[in-house]
Amino acid sequence: MSGINKWMHKNGFSYKKPQGVPRKADAAKQPSFIKDYEALKASAGKDDLNLFMDAVHLTQATKLSCSWIRRGNDKPVFTTASRTRMNVVGCIQLGRLSETLAKSYDTVNTETITDFLGLIKTKYQGKKKIHLILDGAGYHKTADVQARTEELGIIL
Repeated sequence: MSGINKWMHKNGFSYKKPQGVPRKADAAKQPSFIKDYEALKASAGKDDLNLFMDAVHLTQATKLSCSWIRRGNDKPVFTTASRTRMNVVGCIQLGRLSETLAKSYDTVNTETITDFLGLIKTKYQGKKKIHLILDGAGYHKTADVQARTEELGIIL
């Protein structure tokens, strides 16, 4: 082991991958959200529905990271030729994941979110109340999205 490796180990360091944390995560808000969600579940009527909705941006791309390679050698790794991206908006009801509603879009913005809200209302038209739980994405907060949820009777 080289001198620097010995020093690092002796001083409490280890060689490992760093842990990613969502940039805007606020752990202090979690207990309040859980309390509010539990109250929402407890007050729900037989014909009420609680849904979680979000968008995902799937990418087909090879991501290389570091590894140990013998000095003087390169290690070629075949990668994808493009960075194909697919945007999907979806919603789930906890405990009923097989009934997930999802739609692919070219992009995710206010227009696609308002379109998807219409799909939710159509699929669940027999429900008395639809409570929709969203994250803080900018396109979830626009005036057009707010107006569309009011028009459809969806509660954010």
